Amino acid sequence: MIEEVKTQAKVGVGLNALWKALTKELRFVVPKVLPNIVKNVELIEGDGGLGTLLLFNFFTCVSVAAYQKEEIVELEESLHRIALQVLEGGHLNKGFSFYKTTFQLNAIAKQETLVDVTISSETETDQESTMPSKKIEATLEFLKCLETYIMNGAS
Repeated sequence: MIEEVKTQAKVGVGLNALWKALTKELRFVVPKVLPNIVKNVELIEGDGGLGTLLLFNFFTCVSVAAYQKEEIVELEESLHRIALQVLEGGHLNKGFSFYKTTFQLNAIAKQETLVDVTISSETETDQESTMPSKKIEATLEFLKCLETYIMNGAS
């Protein structure tokens, strides 16, 4: 059974800058935002749009999995909504048979964005996941690091 965990985060950067970082520049931004975790992100297939395949390579001293292959399964430019689903490695090596993260961005003010996060997952066994808070914590930490990166000039 697919379980969903939802949360929200206020990010102190404008909607357009955050959207650009989460979509068009994602593969370049993630290694800079999480330099101790993500070695690099390779574009396997696509142009950054719907159906694009990305390979996240992790530092082995930090992660159990050496990589995580993800697909952009939802991309709604007008709604500022993107979803990435893990296809191989990463979370799928940690007891999940399905793992998808969805970000929905909404402008609050010129330099403030509300991000609705939904993590949909299914474990390989019938046991309910014992990690909902850890899944959300990691995603919120990513958003915090992304906010800092953008506020510092995103170079």
